Amino acid sequence: MPPNLTPCRIITDCEPNQIPAEILQSDQPVVLKGLVRDWPLVTLSSAGPSKVAAYLRHYYNGQATQIFQGEPQHKGRYFYNDDATQLNFDIRLGQITEVLQSMLDWYELAAPPSIYVASNLLRSHFPDLPDHQRLQIPGAVAGEFITPDRVSIWLGNRSVAACHFDTSENIACCIMGQRRFTLFPPEQIANLYPGPMAPTPGGQMISMVDFDQPDLDRFPHFPDAMAAAYVAELDSGDALYLPSMWWHQVEALSPFNILINYWWSRAPRYTGSGMTLLYHALLCLRDKPPHERKAWQAILNYYIFDAPEHAAAHIPPAAQGVLGQLDELHARQLRAMLLNQLNR
Repeated sequence: MPPNLTPCRIITDCEPNQIPAEILQSDQPVVLKGLVRDWPLVTLSSAGPSKVAAYLRHYYNGQATQIFQGEPQHKGRYFYNDDATQLNFDIRLGQITEVLQSMLDWYELAAPPSIYVASNLLRSHFPDLPDHQRLQIPGAVAGEFITPDRVSIWLGNRSVAACHFDTSENIACCIMGQRRFTLFPPEQIANLYPGPMAPTPGGQMISMVDFDQPDLDRFPHFPDAMAAAYVAELDSGDALYLPSMWWHQVEALSPFNILINYWWSRAPRYTGSGMTLLYHALLCLRDKPPHERKAWQAILNYYIFDAPEHAAAHIPPAAQGVLGQLDELHARQLRAMLLNQLNR
């Protein structure tokens, strides 16, 4: 474990495939030891990577996928070139079977190229894989279960996914190898020094700090982020509950790594992405005069952040419109208003 980092809360007495409902109401990450220890892929991991690769080949349907590949000198860190205008790795279409074969061929190499399949949907490439069907995610009401928006598989040799955030809730299940998550509360964003919005290695902004060799002249407040950080180390069969919006760097520490994760949102499906708000605010608010930005901050606090239910409390119910209880109809009205504004 990296020195001086706070370990995540760990639950050691997990029943296989049973997620305690109270965990998913938490705003803190939690390690669930042995949650998926009885999955065939996990039990096969003790027999070695060749058996696991054969199991996956059996269920792979042959669909092409994006493959990330980096040179040995980058040590699996998927990042940028020196001026952050391009990525430091190649992305191409290929077969998952060739990725598995490369992982096997390079297993004993001290400094291999890096190869990676990131967030590949199981329904599109492994639709009949039985393992992922065992995990049930409790809903807000006892006896109800959530259907994940996405169930994805991640394959590769040693890699570092630079620190980023996701807008969905996440259960990450370590199937083979070892994973280390370094985790930061959302309010640490300034101390993590996010990079460009485009290009990005995986769709979200990433921290520009090299955690192994931080440049403290360029990133002087990074130690403050590390002081607030948590660490989660997963072995085969373990899982991590990761709340949405937490920043996290993910290291795959073994020469043959597999992870399956479940993504979902607690918000109603008619709500849009928060990234839409960020893009719109960059366009419409960031370059306003300071007094206007301050005024809009007060307006957003009133309608969105502080106590949004109060914004409509004094308005007759029939007149509340989109300020009242949001539903699919009101969501469509808001989208139409946005499109109207943007098309002017």
